[in-house]
This record gives sequence, C-alpha cells and structure tokens, in this order.
Amino acid sequence: MIDYFDFKQIHLDVLKEVGNIGAGNATTSLSSILNRTVQMDVPIVNIVSFTEMMEEVGGDENVQAAVFVQFEGDITGSMFFIAPPEEADLFVQLMLSSDDQAISTGDPMAESAYMELGNILTGSYLRALSDFTNLDISQSVPNLAIDMVGAMLTQGLIEISTASDQAIMIETVLHDIEGIKKDIKGHFFLLPNPDAYAKIFTALGVPSHD
Repeated sequence: MIDYFDFKQIHLDVLKEVGNIGAGNATTSLSSILNRTVQMDVPIVNIVSFTEMMEEVGGDENVQAAVFVQFEGDITGSMFFIAPPEEADLFVQLMLSSDDQAISTGDPMAESAYMELGNILTGSYLRALSDFTNLDISQSVPNLAIDMVGAMLTQGLIEISTASDQAIMIETVLHDIEGIKKDIKGHFFLLPNPDAYAKIFTALGVPSHD
C-alpha cells in the first residue's frame, strides 16, 4: 500500500525556506569553486509524484546529466541534481577553465568535476536540512549518470517505490554568473524514505497532520 504524506501549505513553506538556505550555502560554495560571482534562486518547491518528477525534466526518454547521492543517519533517502548535458558541460568548463572538456564526450576529468559539483550542491541542501532540524544526516559518495531520465531515476526509486510515490522537487535558477549571459536551471529531487517526512516536520515543530 502506498503511503502518502498529507502535505499542507505550511509544510511547503517550511521546505521552501530550507531550500532558500540550501541555495545560500550552494551560492557561497559555487562562487568559490568557479572563482566568480553567482546568484541562485529557488522559485519553486513542490511535492511531485514520480511520474511528475520525470515530466519536469523532459520526460522519461529525455537525456539528462544527473548526480545521485544517498543519505543516511536519523533519516534516509536519495537525492538527485539534474541538468541538461549542455548546461552540465558549461558548469564543467567554468570549473576547469577550459572549453575543450565535456562530460558528453566521456572525459574523465569533466565527469569528476561534475560529480564534485553535484556533491557540493546536494551537500548544501542536506546540510541546510540537517541544520534546520538538528537531525544527523550524512551523504554517500556521489554517482554520475548521463542517460534517459527514466533509467536514471529508477536507481533512486527502486527501494521506496513500493511504499511511497512522493518526491520534494526544488527548482533552482543560477543567474548573474560573471562572464555568462544565460541563466542555468537545474532541479534537485529529494526522495526521503516514507517515514522521514514525519521525523522532519516533528523536528521542525510543524504538525504532521491537522
């Protein structure tokens, strides 16, 4: 039986605040590793089904670049950072100060750089969640996949798909990147195991239900 957490507006408001703090952490880290100014906004935080999650990044057959981590401690689950391959390549080229390296060509140095980027970004959000809740949360070594969305996300859904059908989607927009004219949009998907939701909101002093 699928266990749905009954989200109310207060839960979404709290999650957006955590998202904003995570974005602040990520902005500081990104500015440091890219050696240039970066601004990051979190325009959307929402609860989506697994089907909607795939639709948000172009459908299950759309190819995307994803960094995947698992987290454990007081709560457990998975987290993805997903961006189009061309934007992932832009990140990598900024990090490596080189226009010649790209994850889309299988360059090991580019792949390592993108995994480190994803590790820093997911860590920024998980640290914000940990700080907000005082829950102990640690993350695994990151994994990289460049594949169709449906194939990639299955790795993070397999363990919890029989018990839940909910993910926290955090849409992010990076803008005012020094030397870059375009905005870069990515998505974070936080997939706590089903019992984690009640623990998170109890720790935040927010009632789980009316």
